[in-house]
Amino acid sequence: MSDRTGIFAGEDPFALARSWLAEAEKAELNDPNAIALSTVDAEGLPNVRMVLLKEIEDDAFVFYTNYGSAKAQEIESAGKAAFVMHWKSLRRQIRVRGTVTREDGPQADAYYNSRSLKSRIGAWASQQSQPLSSRAALMAEVAKVTASHGPSPKRPPFWGGYRITPEEIEFWADGAFRLHDRFRWRRRNPADSWSISRLNP
Repeated sequence: MSDRTGIFAGEDPFALARSWLAEAEKAELNDPNAIALSTVDAEGLPNVRMVLLKEIEDDAFVFYTNYGSAKAQEIESAGKAAFVMHWKSLRRQIRVRGTVTREDGPQADAYYNSRSLKSRIGAWASQQSQPLSSRAALMAEVAKVTASHGPSPKRPPFWGGYRITPEEIEFWADGAFRLHDRFRWRRRNPADSWSISRLNP
C-alpha cells in the first residue's frame, strides 16, 4: 500500500506491534504493555479490564491469569477476545480481535518462575474474581500458602497463559484535526495472507 509508510511500514504486523511497544517502553511512565482486554459473558454482556501483555509472538499475543477468573471463564466459553493497547505518550494504539487458546505448558512454567516469589505465592493465594470477606483473610491465605509451598512454589494448575491469535489488527496514530491514520490488517485463518486497508478516521 503506497501510503503505508513511516511508523506504519512493514509486511509483518507482529514485528510492527513489537516495534511500537519498544518505543512505548522508552516513553510510557507505567506499564507500557498494559492492554484493555474485552470478553463477553454468557448473557452477551461485555466485560473489560486491564491486564499485562507478556509476549508478542510471531503470530499471537500472550498474557497470563488465573483460569478461575471471570475473564478466563468468559474466554473459555466464547473462545474469542479483543484488546486495545493505548499509549498516550506516543498518541498511538493497537486494537486486536481473535481466537484464544491456552498456554499451559513449559512456556507458562518459565514465565511463572520468572516472577517474584511474592507474585508466585499470590497466584496460589488468590481465588481471583471470587468474593473476599476482608484483606486480612487474603493475607492469612498468603501466610498459609507460603508455609505449605515453601520458597520455590510450582505453577498452580489453575494459573497459566492465554494466546490470542488475531483475525484483525488495527494500528492507529493520532492525526492533526482528528484526521487520524488507521490501518486494519485482516485474515480469516492464521495460514491466510493479510488484507490491509486504510480506514477513515
